[in-house]
Amino acid sequence: MRKAAIKFQDVTAGWLTQDDTGFHFMYDPEYMKQENPMAISMTLPLQPNVFDSAILFPFFDGLIPEGWLLDIAETNWKVDARDRMGLLLACCRDCIGAVSVVAVKKSEV
Repeated sequence: MRKAAIKFQDVTAGWLTQDDTGFHFMYDPEYMKQENPMAISMTLPLQPNVFDSAILFPFFDGLIPEGWLLDIAETNWKVDARDRMGLLLACCRDCIGAVSVVAVKKSEV
């Protein structure tokens, strides 16, 4: 299983995991308790329930670089272009915009 903390303006908004059944995103309960929490995407509205998908959610897939930047990521980090979660973890810690993806080490899972 692979896991990432999803940050919104440097605050942990939720958790994205990948396991044998697919991908799962859940908003952090503490984030939901904040005054006026914001959804990270219109396609992932605030809710206490887990979002499940067989493929990487389009919002997160859209954060992954394309073109020559993707080529650099594949070459430097040896991540296969088909490994979307791997690319997300390797490339999206410092994205343009309010959302960032921070890998959670296996010992922290």
